[in-house]
Amino acid sequence: MKCPFCSSESTRVLDSRPTEDNTSIRRRRECEDCGGRFTTYERYERLPFFVIKKDGRRERFNREKVMNGLLRACEKRPISLERLSSIVDSIEDEVTRSGRHEVLSQEIGEMIMAKLKLLDRVAYVRFASVYKEFRDIDHFVDIIKELKND
Repeated sequence: MKCPFCSSESTRVLDSRPTEDNTSIRRRRECEDCGGRFTTYERYERLPFFVIKKDGRRERFNREKVMNGLLRACEKRPISLERLSSIVDSIEDEVTRSGRHEVLSQEIGEMIMAKLKLLDRVAYVRFASVYKEFRDIDHFVDIIKELKND
């Protein structure tokens, strides 16, 4: 494993433990050359699946895109990176277990929204505003009313 700070290949594992949902191993590492510390995750290799975009294009599922969307929605919220990573893992697992090799981007968006709704309502509203392409204040009012009724 190369150090992200100095690119040295001389690193050692300080701590190793399973993630909350037991789908990957979190390893805390230290570079033996520069002393930099970083975290890596080891997870099993999944079969790739494709996402069908709104315009009909197909692209390989990209966990970084999902993670970036979650990070934007959860900015300045008390949610750990590990928790967000487990959300992405659970979405990948759900699609993999379904046996499908293609999934609509809308389905992934709905999965994310369902998980955010349970996790953090502010992050849910933020994500929904982008995902559902809110055009005016009425959309925000509708989503907040929906949250109040839950």
